[in-house]
Amino acid sequence: MSFRTRRVTFMTPFYMLFEFFLLKFLFMLFYPLDDWTLLLITVLIGILNIAPMLLEEKKTRFITRLLTEISAIWMWASLMFFIDIVIIYLIGNLSQSVIYIMLLAVPLIGIYAYYKAHKLVIKQKEVKLDSLEKDVNIVHLSDVHFGAVRYKKIINQLKDTLNYLSDTCDVAIISGDLADGSSLVAPDDFMPLKDVKMPIIFTPGNHDYYPGIDNVINACRNAGIIVLDNESVEINGLNIYGLTYSFGDIEMPSADELRSEIKEDKTNIIVYHVPYAWDVHSKIGFDIQLSGHTHGGQFYPVTWMSDRMFEYNRGLFKDNLNHYLNVTTGVGSMDQPLRWGTDSEVVVLKLKKN
Repeated sequence: MSFRTRRVTFMTPFYMLFEFFLLKFLFMLFYPLDDWTLLLITVLIGILNIAPMLLEEKKTRFITRLLTEISAIWMWASLMFFIDIVIIYLIGNLSQSVIYIMLLAVPLIGIYAYYKAHKLVIKQKEVKLDSLEKDVNIVHLSDVHFGAVRYKKIINQLKDTLNYLSDTCDVAIISGDLADGSSLVAPDDFMPLKDVKMPIIFTPGNHDYYPGIDNVINACRNAGIIVLDNESVEINGLNIYGLTYSFGDIEMPSADELRSEIKEDKTNIIVYHVPYAWDVHSKIGFDIQLSGHTHGGQFYPVTWMSDRMFEYNRGLFKDNLNHYLNVTTGVGSMDQPLRWGTDSEVVVLKLKKN
């Protein structure tokens, strides 16, 4: 049983308790249900939350992927309805029409957020560097989250986007979470990316360990993807180093070991899934850090919380050493296939001689 499965299994009883009281107060606005009926509905929601996930660990199927997606969307809707309920009961004396409008807004926002999550946007940003030999264009992407909710369609969508950019870009770099951990990763799952007409580099993130890191790396190598796990490669005057994600039981390279990876005559890039330790990496000599992980919060109100939780939540940052950090909001989505206030994006970093 993966870490993700254990986490969801542990949280399901608390989620069911939340759903019981949410539905109780929700139905009290219109037609109160007795506790036994609410309990039955709550149990069904709990089963929907956990059963497809357990089955997906053994073998991926269309029906279990569909049920997983339905459960994820309902979880998001529950959060939105909870916000509505809190507002309604705190304010009180709202007219029935206002209550209807507030509740109807949830599925309408959901349709928009589902569309946003599946529409891949290309963004361009300019980076000026003293160390650059020649202008280079990098495609930076992260958090594809291939899994039960976003399956092979997202890999094909990514392939088409990267091929569209291949005429003007030199390399694509994936900063972690290519896989999600919500389904198995088979040896041929990433094979569409073999058709991309530029090199693809990948450094694992936390979710890549959940379906088995060896499975993810094997699928990557079968697709011709260069895997950097505490190692580097040189492409077009760029020295690209992939720093592994550590859960605490994985030994991380020391500052001296990282410093030894710096090539003074190259532009040095570090790929690290989480947007942490940028100040350390910058002082060591890395010109650019490429990160993801945060999803930018993915949807409101989590986006507001994420902006406060992470010092570098999304966007391009520059320090006083003229070094850069780019934190992308990601290609896919975690758990809920919905975005509201963020984009599913690939970022073209246009590296120019300063």
